[in-house]
Formats: sequence, structure tokens, C-alpha cells
Amino acid sequence: MKSIIEELYYGNIDPQSSEFEDNESVQRELQAISENEDRLTENLTGEEKKRFLNYANAWPAYNGDATLGGFITGFRLGARFVLDTFVLPESSPQNYLKDKE
Repeated sequence: MKSIIEELYYGNIDPQSSEFEDNESVQRELQAISENEDRLTENLTGEEKKRFLNYANAWPAYNGDATLGGFITGFRLGARFVLDTFVLPESSPQNYLKDKE
């Protein structure tokens, strides 16, 4: 059996994948976003259309950065749990039992 690091390296674990494809609520929301963007770009002209498209195109970049930040924070939190549980001397089971006696 491969380690989780190997599984991640070989692409068997994809932290960027999501369950959105199977989520009907999310699919409805994405459909509404797409339809409204299409309607707006059809009806807006000139500077208004340019401004709206700049706004619409900025969201994916912002969302990617925010998602990356959340992923990094979650990964660091998980690593701190492991560190606290298995590595730090003050968190060893023996010390915990001594404190409770």
C-alpha cells in the first residue's frame, strides 16, 4: 500500500476536486450565474459591458486565491494536530496521564 504522500504525488488523491458535480443545489446556482451573465453581456453595451466583464472575470481569480488560502490553512491545521498528538513532548499520553492522577 502506498503512503498518502505517494497517493497525492501520483494523482490518486486530488484535493482540488470537489463534489460540486453531484450537488444539484450547486448546479442550479451555477446555471443561474451563467444565464444571468449571458443576459447581461447581451444587453449591456460599451463601457458598462466592459466594466461588467472585468467584474465577472475578476471573481475566478479571487476565488482561486481564497480557495488556495483555505486549503493551506486547513493543511497547516491538520499538520498541527499531528504535531500536537504525536510529536510534542507535552502532549504525550504519559504526560497527560500524569497530569490527571
